[in-house]
Amino acid sequence: MTENLFTQFASAGVQSLTPYQPGKPIEELEREYRVENAIKLASNENPLGPSPLALKAMNNVLKGISRYPDGSGFLLKSALSSHLDVNSEYITLGNGSSDLLDFIARIFISESHEVLYSQYCFALYPLLTKIQSAKGREIPAKNFGHDLIAMAAAINDRTRLIYIANPNNPTGTWLSRHELESFLDSIPKHVFVVLDEAYYEYVDEKDYPRSIDWLNRHHNLLITRTFSKVYGLAGLRIGYGLSHPDLADLMNRVRPPFNVNNLALAAALAGLEDQEHIQRSLKINREGMKQFVEAFTQLGLAYIPSVANFITVDMGRTADVIYESLLAKGVIVRPIVNYGLPNHLRVTVGTKEENTFFIQSIKQVLEEI
Repeated sequence: MTENLFTQFASAGVQSLTPYQPGKPIEELEREYRVENAIKLASNENPLGPSPLALKAMNNVLKGISRYPDGSGFLLKSALSSHLDVNSEYITLGNGSSDLLDFIARIFISESHEVLYSQYCFALYPLLTKIQSAKGREIPAKNFGHDLIAMAAAINDRTRLIYIANPNNPTGTWLSRHELESFLDSIPKHVFVVLDEAYYEYVDEKDYPRSIDWLNRHHNLLITRTFSKVYGLAGLRIGYGLSHPDLADLMNRVRPPFNVNNLALAAALAGLEDQEHIQRSLKINREGMKQFVEAFTQLGLAYIPSVANFITVDMGRTADVIYESLLAKGVIVRPIVNYGLPNHLRVTVGTKEENTFFIQSIKQVLEEI
């Protein structure tokens, strides 16, 4: 890579960054490898796509696309308020939930602060920390998930922000109500906790927390959620945050004008109403996860039990060669060496046909190498 002419003028935090690497697009794979009918199981997207009601709603608003959207997102916030049984003053809309993760970092952290996050955490947490020139502290994981006791012990006077994903990406691990509630009860008021629940709809565990119930007791808590996963709207970029109104007020001060577009607002509103589509999506995810678990067990491959819409599998060797071999067969999964897991691949649950194709392909690759 050639020397960047402008690096010297950038902030110290930006100078140390490397760009976030998304999953490879299908079009890029088919162009590079000259394959057809490729499948992508890399970015934790809903294989059923969005609700038909969402598609219809987007079409209906196209004629007004020359107009700016409602900057307050009144209709969507009202619908979320009813759906979640929470006052709309607690809701902040974002251009994906990543917007909310960014807002709270910009509000509260600078070079004088520390941010805590777990080993094997979502790559955006350390990235946002570096942008603000704060010090990131990675807390060693426990069974591939968050060690909340160790995180609480790491808090000091400089700690200002803690990122926690439940379920965690890329490992699919989860924290129980008791674990998280005890952790939040121990957090001092000068520390803000982000609870990233991008995959919460997929969790079918009795002790998974209803975190909204904690908002009135823990004013330093921000819950982030998204329409990108189970609602199938990843390409529109829309998410929301839930927090005490005083924290939501600060979030809205840094939120750019019209950060959520007309199509996204309409699609999210309609998708929220189509709970039948959500139930179909959850059913196909449960069935696909069972396919993967049975296949990995048969192949003798260790995997991290997951409650999300993806599963991380240990290939027992450096996974790069296997990843490249799968690409040649028209299958995109996610290598996670950048997460500190060089032997693992993260695989999104797809349709039954996509899952079958992946399983057949991985069997062939393992026989060939």
